[in-house]
Amino acid sequence: MVENGRIQKAFPMDAFLIQGGRRLKGTAVINGSKNAALPILIATLLTDETCTITNVPDLRDISTTYRLLEELGKKVTVTGKTVKVEYRRKLKTKAPYKIVKQMRASILVAGPLLARFGNVRVSLPGGCAIGMRPIDLHLKGFETMGAQSRTEQGDVVLATEGLLAKRVRLTFPSVGATENIMMAAAATSGTTIIDNAAREPEIEDLGNFLTGIGAVVTGAGGKRIKIIGAAKLHGSRHRVIPDRIETGTYLCAVAAAGGDVKLKGAEPKHLEALVAAMKKAGAKISKIPGGMRIVSSGRPKPVSILTKPHPGFPTDVQAPWMAYMALCSGKARVREEIFENRFMHAAELLRMGASIVVDGNTATIRGVPDLSGAEIMASDIRAGAGLIVAALAAHGTTKVGRVYHIDRGYERIEYVLRRLGAKILRVKE
Repeated sequence: MVENGRIQKAFPMDAFLIQGGRRLKGTAVINGSKNAALPILIATLLTDETCTITNVPDLRDISTTYRLLEELGKKVTVTGKTVKVEYRRKLKTKAPYKIVKQMRASILVAGPLLARFGNVRVSLPGGCAIGMRPIDLHLKGFETMGAQSRTEQGDVVLATEGLLAKRVRLTFPSVGATENIMMAAAATSGTTIIDNAAREPEIEDLGNFLTGIGAVVTGAGGKRIKIIGAAKLHGSRHRVIPDRIETGTYLCAVAAAGGDVKLKGAEPKHLEALVAAMKKAGAKISKIPGGMRIVSSGRPKPVSILTKPHPGFPTDVQAPWMAYMALCSGKARVREEIFENRFMHAAELLRMGASIVVDGNTATIRGVPDLSGAEIMASDIRAGAGLIVAALAAHGTTKVGRVYHIDRGYERIEYVLRRLGAKILRVKE
């Protein structure tokens, strides 16, 4: 892969040193959404024509996607935030474990390749730090459309004599299953309907891309999505939406540390549940031309939240929210309804002086006046972001290890925070 004219190097094992207790002030620019860019890049497998994707963030998971596309036969050229995906050779229909194990979203290649070639073999991604995240809903959707599936030597193997446009009802509004079925349907003649579909903004963005390459997608972002497939799809140019999780993380960071920050490019309608909770806690959040502004000072009021599929409170902001609530003036609860093992950051927050008791999928937080710096460790992307939020608000210096997790979802987060006045330094472990 050629990236800005240079061969990409491996990511180092780094840590962040953060001296907390400093108010944040200034403007931060929100990057393109990782969770929208990943399926859109993978959807370029639906056509041999050139696709140009803009506003793509520079992240580890995105780089892994480039490697996966090139392994399958595409040519990927990255220039700044613009990615060109072109035909290089006939596509392979097997996604190898060496890449799939690095990123669960690799399973999304199943839909495009199955629809185009009638067969695909993808290594099973297995579990991850925050839970099992099985792919049974993906497989049931493909089976409804006429595919047969089996597992063999750690791979899922799918085959069909031709997918059929059908009505697919998901028993849970899975984002990944919705995306996979949407992509398969885009290259399947006829009208496919997905009921109980995921409603995230990233789903709507994928629908817009699929429409741009020749399918007709309506209802994306709602409970029912209709896809009219096309026998041949073409190239297109598409701009990725702003990252609502990055936006939510910075909102929590400013709310916890205190300050006055404008988030350029942020889209308030993508985060209505979080914004409502933050306003209830005492933060002042407003829509401004081209983005959002947050002003915050003093301890937050306790606000309990329950994570739910969109438009509910996003699970990916749960860890930053917990770090914020660790400083509340009372007792708050966080109930995690999406993933079964997403409270690992709680133990690290305890090392900083937080008072949190975890019982199953519920964490009870008794707010403390102050957090103190400590040596802590990120266990996944969003847990790491939550620890950064806590470190920015804490007194003293915090060392956050295993920041390669954070690099998977946040582009150069230390530079963004430094420009806002934070004292944060990346160091070698």
